[in-house]
Amino acid sequence: MAGSINSVVIVGNLTRDPELRATPSGTSVCSLRVAVNDRVKDPTTGEWGDKPNYFDVDVFGGQGERCAQYLAKGRQVGVAGRLRWREWETQDGQKRQAVSIMADNVQFIGPRESGGQGGAWSGGGQSGGQSSGPGFNKAGLDPAKGDFAESGDDDIPF
Repeated sequence: MAGSINSVVIVGNLTRDPELRATPSGTSVCSLRVAVNDRVKDPTTGEWGDKPNYFDVDVFGGQGERCAQYLAKGRQVGVAGRLRWREWETQDGQKRQAVSIMADNVQFIGPRESGGQGGAWSGGGQSGGQSSGPGFNKAGLDPAKGDFAESGDDDIPF
């Protein structure tokens, strides 16, 4: 029997400000809502337009805390993670279901609304990996300045 694969990558814009809360055990969880557009052709007019898809994203631990601190409605993000299906019963006895994305990595894309440094920043993985801050990746390189001298052709997997 072949193994299962549960992987998703999306790039879109936040539709609301992040919401930070804690689990009963004290783990931080940041909830994001990300809109990702599909290009679709209107069958009656023949014109192309955008059709939004909305995804709920949960980001745990220190990465979730950084998302709550640095992100805001309208900010573009890249999310890599896996789908999580939940089922629960409401107080009035109705059964509910939802699919959300459990983020492994969140990339902050584009400039902050406050006019700060632009560039992409990885919020780190669930392992609590630290980065050097906005505008830098884990290796401390600034892609906006073209600091890629340390990576060579030997790193390419083909």
